[in-house]
Amino acid sequence: MHGSDIDLNLVRAFVAVHVEGSFSAAAARLGVPRSTVSRAVAVLEETLGVALFHRTTRRVSISTAGAALFDRVAPLLQALQASLADLPEREAAPSGTLRLTSTVDLGAMVLAEAIARFSVRYPNVRVEAHLTNTVVDLVKESIDLAIRVWSKPLRDSTLVARKVGTLAIRLYASPSYLARRGVPRAPADLDGHDWIAFRGVPPLLLSGPTSKATVSVTPRVTGDDMWFLREVIKAGAGIGSLPSFMADADVAAGTLVRVLPRWLAYSGTVYLVHSGRKHLPPKVTAFRELVAEMLRQRPLSGPDEAER
Repeated sequence: MHGSDIDLNLVRAFVAVHVEGSFSAAAARLGVPRSTVSRAVAVLEETLGVALFHRTTRRVSISTAGAALFDRVAPLLQALQASLADLPEREAAPSGTLRLTSTVDLGAMVLAEAIARFSVRYPNVRVEAHLTNTVVDLVKESIDLAIRVWSKPLRDSTLVARKVGTLAIRLYASPSYLARRGVPRAPADLDGHDWIAFRGVPPLLLSGPTSKATVSVTPRVTGDDMWFLREVIKAGAGIGSLPSFMADADVAAGTLVRVLPRWLAYSGTVYLVHSGRKHLPPKVTAFRELVAEMLRQRPLSGPDEAER
């Protein structure tokens, strides 16, 4: 065994014997049998090739080599124990750095407000938000919590997902576009229209009150950011699908119109996702509860947009 491979428990036993002055007192301090302490010191002596204590029937005194070792390791061991005791994750109140991820649109509509509330409530937490439309490996990227949308149940057994809402995606167009190209009354009327689409999205499977319809889409404009696509749609370039929470204000203002309002382009479940480790830090549980409560008070989708 090399010095760098020495078990720290052996060092702790050695330090305790010197500080307490006996093997029995050291065992009581460490909460282990006397034989455990004696064996630990013996193993350490054998590993280092030196005698650390002079033993008699009445007393134990430290050797020259033992004193030199104590001077070197005792401050380091004390600092290590203090560092472990002061870990932010072990504190009752949230602290440390909280690393989050979500899509860009959910980040702007959900995370921004949640982070603002959280920062006021927990000033000892520093937040890092990673917004991307690419699915991030939470463990590899050391992400504490993600907001994700799935249309099917989570299958990764290493993750824990908590449902916090429903996301509905519908078809929208600007009043000027519909005045120019006509208002579709049924899925079949969508053929020949100009489409604004998220890059890589497959053909639309529309869900109606009593049936479904597949619509093949050949987009004239594609993009990888929903905010950009919304502005293109509002400018009159064509019909596109948007999350309802991004379009509701424009519909109310008259700058966007729902196309085929009784049909749904997509419905998914919004989850808060984190690793399945046993002990979640307070910062993660506190943020998870804050977001869940916020979305209960103000859902992303209205009551008429439940999953079908």
